[in-house]
Amino acid sequence: MKKLLQVDFDFNGPFADEMTDALSELAASINNEPGLIWKIWTESETSQLAGGIYLFDNEANAKAYLAMHSARLTAMGLSNIRGRIFDVNMALTSINQGPIAK
Repeated sequence: MKKLLQVDFDFNGPFADEMTDALSELAASINNEPGLIWKIWTESETSQLAGGIYLFDNEANAKAYLAMHSARLTAMGLSNIRGRIFDVNMALTSINQGPIAK
C-alpha cells in the first residue's frame, strides 16, 4: 500500500530561488531513494519552516527514508524535525483528482 510521508522542520533559509540553487543536487539525489514515487518541496519563509510531502510505494521504504533524512537534517544543524506517515485513501483521493489515485 502506498504511504504518504509528511516532513517539516525549523529552517531559516535560504528560500525560493536561493533554496533551489543550494539544494538542486540534493533534490536530484532524492530521486534514487528506494520506493520514492514523488516529492513536493515545501517552504515558508514567514514561518521559518521547510520540508516536503513524499509518496512512497510502501511503509518500510517511507520509514527507512524518514530515519535517514532525519539523521541527515540533524547533521546539517537543523532541529525540530517532525515526520508522519499516513495511509492514502485512494477512493476519496481519486474523487479529488489526486495524482496518486492511479
